[in-house]
Amino acid sequence: MEKCTSEQPEEMVTNLKASIRELSVKVNEQNQRKCHVKDKLQQLRERISKEGVDVSVQELIPLLRSLKELEKEESQVRSKCNVKRSALEDAVHDLEERVAKGLDGEIQEEDLDGLLVESLDNLTSAKKELAATLREIVSLKRQIDDVPCQSELLQYERRFSELNVCIQEKLQQTRKLYATYNALLEIKDLMLKETSLLNSIGSQFQDVIGTPAGRVKLIDSMEGVMKGIQQKIGKVQVGLQEEQRLRDATKEKYVAAAAEQRKCYTVLRAFQEECTKNEKLRSHISAVNTSDSKEGVE
Repeated sequence: MEKCTSEQPEEMVTNLKASIRELSVKVNEQNQRKCHVKDKLQQLRERISKEGVDVSVQELIPLLRSLKELEKEESQVRSKCNVKRSALEDAVHDLEERVAKGLDGEIQEEDLDGLLVESLDNLTSAKKELAATLREIVSLKRQIDDVPCQSELLQYERRFSELNVCIQEKLQQTRKLYATYNALLEIKDLMLKETSLLNSIGSQFQDVIGTPAGRVKLIDSMEGVMKGIQQKIGKVQVGLQEEQRLRDATKEKYVAAAAEQRKCYTVLRAFQEECTKNEKLRSHISAVNTSDSKEGVE
C-alpha cells in the first residue's frame, strides 16, 4: 500500500509535466502560425501598395481589424495559459518537495485525484481555447486569400465587357427576328383575308350580282375591305417613316463619327510628325553639345 501511495505522486508529477510540455508546444505552434499569418499579411500589404487595388483594400480593412481582435484574444489566451502553467509548475514543485521530504504518507489519495482532475480540466479548457483561436485564424486567412488581385479584377472586367457586347448583339438579332415575324404575320393575315374574300366572291357572285340588294351588299363589302387595306397601308407607312427616321439618325451619327475619326487621324499624324521633328532636333542639339565640349577640352 505504501508503494502504491509513493508511486501516485510520481505519476501525478509525470502527468503534470506532460501537460505543461503539451501546453508549451501548443503555445509555440500558435506563435508560429501567428508569425506566418503576419508574414502573409505583410506580403499582401506590399502587393496591394504596388498594384493599387482599391477594392481589395476596402475589403481587407475589416479583415485586418478582425486579425487585431484575434491577436488580442490570443494574448489573453496566452496569459491564461501562462498563469495555468505557472500554477501547474508550482503544483509539480510542491509535489516534488513533498516526495523528496518523504511526506508520501501525508498526501491523501483524494487530494491527488482532485488535483489530477483539475489539471486535466485546465488542459482540456486550454486546448479548446487554442483550437477556437486557430480556427478563427485559419478562417481569416482563407478570407484574405479569397480577395481577388488586380489581374483577376481586370480579367473579370474584360470578360464582363465581352459578355455585354454579346448580349447586345443577341438583343439586336432578337429584335430583328421579332420585327420580321410580325411583318410575316401581317402578310399572312392579309393573304388569308384576300383568299377568303376571293372564295366568297367566287362562290356567291352569280347569286349576289343578280339582285340590286345583292349588288349593294357586295359594293359595301368591297368598300369595307378597301378601308381595312388602307388602314393596314397607313400602319405600314408609319412604320416605314419611323424606320427611315432611325436610318437617317444613324447615318448622321455615322457621318459625324467618320469625320471625328478623320480629324483624330489627322491630329495623330501631325503629332507623330512633330515627335519626329523633336527627336531630330534633340539629336542635333546633343551632337552640337558634344562637339562643343570636345573643342573646349582641346
